[in-house]
Amino acid sequence: MKIAVVTGAAGGMGRAITERLVKDGLHVIGLDLDAAGLKDMAQDNFEGMTVDLTDAEAIAAVFDRIGANHGGVDALINNAGTCFMSEFPDIPVKEFEKQMALNFSGAFHCCQAAIKLMAGREGVRKIVNISSNGAYNFDAFDPPHYRASKAALDTLTKDLARRYAREMISVNSIAPAMTETPLFGVVSKEVLAEAIAAMPHGRAMQPAEIAAWVGFLVSPAGDISSGNVIILNQGRDVR
Repeated sequence: MKIAVVTGAAGGMGRAITERLVKDGLHVIGLDLDAAGLKDMAQDNFEGMTVDLTDAEAIAAVFDRIGANHGGVDALINNAGTCFMSEFPDIPVKEFEKQMALNFSGAFHCCQAAIKLMAGREGVRKIVNISSNGAYNFDAFDPPHYRASKAALDTLTKDLARRYAREMISVNSIAPAMTETPLFGVVSKEVLAEAIAAMPHGRAMQPAEIAAWVGFLVSPAGDISSGNVIILNQGRDVR
């Protein structure tokens, strides 16, 4: 059975991704700081591990544990992230650093650890980074430190895709627009309504719809895709 690691597993998107991968026959290891949330997700072929994804040493330790318990990793989904809403130029230093740590640095360190555990595994191994359409659409309300963190993640995707192509490690980003998760709570109802109204289908996307794309990339059908940023926005930003 293939081993998949999903970060931010206890959140709305993380739960949908976990459900999809378990359904597809993978053993999923969910990483999150929310121990109660992970416990609530208990099911066959899922195990939760509590870890602070802003702590590089804690990330290294949890992947050492995964390697010892399972012998390696076949897929990594870097889903953990959030959006802080302070506006430029008054973004506090601590908020900026935490934004980058949650959305980029944690994924960077998870990639470092997971790639070591992918060595020698059969088939094409997969890394899927959950980015954001906010890295490309500057008409939306996303603040600059959030955009920068996701743009950095997509650059990491392209670098690792090129770097590890001959080692048969496929690396892609999925960059969704408005998707209905608990992050909706960080903006006002008025701003949220305006953003949803701008979506061509007149609705936000659902986590299960994004998870289906993750499942596709992790499946054999996704073996030949690498280095791509797949933008999911119902055609909103076609230019």
